[in-house]
Amino acid sequence: MFAGLQDLGVANGEDLKETLTNCTEPLKAIEQFQTENGVLLPSLQSALPFLDLHGTPRLEFHQSVFDELRDKLLERVSAIASEGKAEERYKKLEDLLEKSFSLVKMPSLQPVVMCVMKHLPKVPEKKLKLVMADKELYRACAVEVKRQIWQDNQALFGDEVSPLLKQYILEKESALFSTELSVLHNFFSPSPKTRRQGEVVQKLTQMVGKNVKLYDMVLQFLRTLFLRTRNVHYCTLRAELLMSLHELDVGDICSVDPCHKFTWCLDACIRERFVDSKRARELQGFLDGVKKGQEQVLGDLSMILCDPFAINTLSLSTVRHLQELVGQETLPRVGVVDGRMLPPGGCVAGRWRPRESVPGGGGCVGAVSKADVFGRGTRALLGSGRFQRGGSLGGARAEGLVFPQDSPDLLLLLRLLALGQGAWDMIDSQVFKEPKMEVELITRFLPMLMAFVVDDHTFNVDQKLPAEEKAAVTYPNTLPESFTKFLQEHRMACEVGLYYVLHVTKQRNKNALLRLLPGLVETFGDLAFGDIFLHLLMGNLALLADEFALEDFCRSLFDGFLLTASPRKENVQRHMLRLLIHLHHRVAPSRLDALRKALEPTGQSGEAVKELYSQLGERLEQLEQRKASPAQAAETPALDLPLPAVSAPAGL
Repeated sequence: MFAGLQDLGVANGEDLKETLTNCTEPLKAIEQFQTENGVLLPSLQSALPFLDLHGTPRLEFHQSVFDELRDKLLERVSAIASEGKAEERYKKLEDLLEKSFSLVKMPSLQPVVMCVMKHLPKVPEKKLKLVMADKELYRACAVEVKRQIWQDNQALFGDEVSPLLKQYILEKESALFSTELSVLHNFFSPSPKTRRQGEVVQKLTQMVGKNVKLYDMVLQFLRTLFLRTRNVHYCTLRAELLMSLHELDVGDICSVDPCHKFTWCLDACIRERFVDSKRARELQGFLDGVKKGQEQVLGDLSMILCDPFAINTLSLSTVRHLQELVGQETLPRVGVVDGRMLPPGGCVAGRWRPRESVPGGGGCVGAVSKADVFGRGTRALLGSGRFQRGGSLGGARAEGLVFPQDSPDLLLLLRLLALGQGAWDMIDSQVFKEPKMEVELITRFLPMLMAFVVDDHTFNVDQKLPAEEKAAVTYPNTLPESFTKFLQEHRMACEVGLYYVLHVTKQRNKNALLRLLPGLVETFGDLAFGDIFLHLLMGNLALLADEFALEDFCRSLFDGFLLTASPRKENVQRHMLRLLIHLHHRVAPSRLDALRKALEPTGQSGEAVKELYSQLGERLEQLEQRKASPAQAAETPALDLPLPAVSAPAGL
């Protein structure tokens, strides 16, 4: 406990013990020891006996003096670290450390030694090794000292970081499986700045400080774990850490990270949940600015774009752009299927006929009267004689119309999506090239989605027409085979398609949802059964709560989609249970019983499934009790008690 005092010429407990052992008059020896080692102030000679009269122990007095002096010393050390020229103050601190380091294991003086080391930009390596070798000292030293230890000990730094990374992933997964279902409060609701205030990001930011070497180590850990697990939440953490350092204005790191400005711009887009034209040009400038020989930067950019929050923003922006193109002067590209001329996506509001059988060169035999709902471009085509009145938006390209491939912003969004989705392959193969854009994605798949949007508008307009103008039109309930094939074989098409499904669900468009659900059973990499999509879908389905009472809706959603994967994918089971916990009171009893049997946990089921299933059981019991309570109240006979006769007051 008193190790190191002898090195400084200060007597300790061992010296007192030796004195008492060898002396003949212990009281005189104690008095002499107190005189030699006490506080040498003349004024205390009279004060101490006064404290004795009040019963104040000498130990308490000396301890209070010691604490006060230690606090003053700590203040002085901090002052030295901020005063004068750097060389001079660091020399003073080094000298102070040399004199005091022998007391580092003395608990009462350890804070002083640690404070001196904390303010030294470079602690002598010998002393760092002594601290690292002693677990107690290592735990006690400040993070500024630990950084100097970590930068030359990657394994030790990894041991410190690993629990934080595991905690981060668990927090993200926990958020995806939250029992709360809401469109307004979902996984993507927190702003980037709010997310960066999380415990893990803040701790990592503090651990890294301004140390570029430690920052590079963290990035390497994240790349390695991303490659090992394919978990995209590591990409989120990579972007959040950089932006957290940006907010603290850590120029030492931000200035050397080539992704800094790109991430900063993308962060603003994520905050707005949309990529506008101005920021689109900025992002494109960063991508086009990657010079020859620096292609490795694409690996980091792709990882940042692989962040689910970035993918979410890019996908939402893509769907929004497609809608805007439909509403302006934009038509889907024409396609040929089985010898028929039609827009890939099918008929807007009627039956397709072979090109030669329809006057005007092909089209859809339908009955939509309000063509102007589609904008000037559509009206131009409908009035040009190329389509029948009320026809679909297929056919030749009209002058002045803008097609998907003619929209620079849309093409950039697709370019960014492709780069983000190819992050794992790029980092794994170490081939740093932007993935090639699939031409058919632009010329066939996107027009299909635009045709779906037109189908919705056409059907809605037709429903609002007077009865005498309405045609016998039903909402299209089939999907083009090529659309399903795109979802199965093209990742980007699948991603955009899934976000279109989320869009129509959020719009409470039951017809469009039921039309698209069959195409989600088999998708690229089973993306339709991924946690992020299912999390968002379950929240959006809460807006269609009334539809869960209908057997046709439940059959399409559960039997036709979700239950096809729940036996082999436990995460699907968990998301279905989340949905039922929220909407069980809306589901028909017979359907609810069938779902409970289908979702009942097995011996191989995880604890999370069992817990959710138990919660569902509790909710159903509460529902039964609420239903039974009014019935019991109605069955309880009223007490027929005669009222006593009360005579009226005489004054009335």
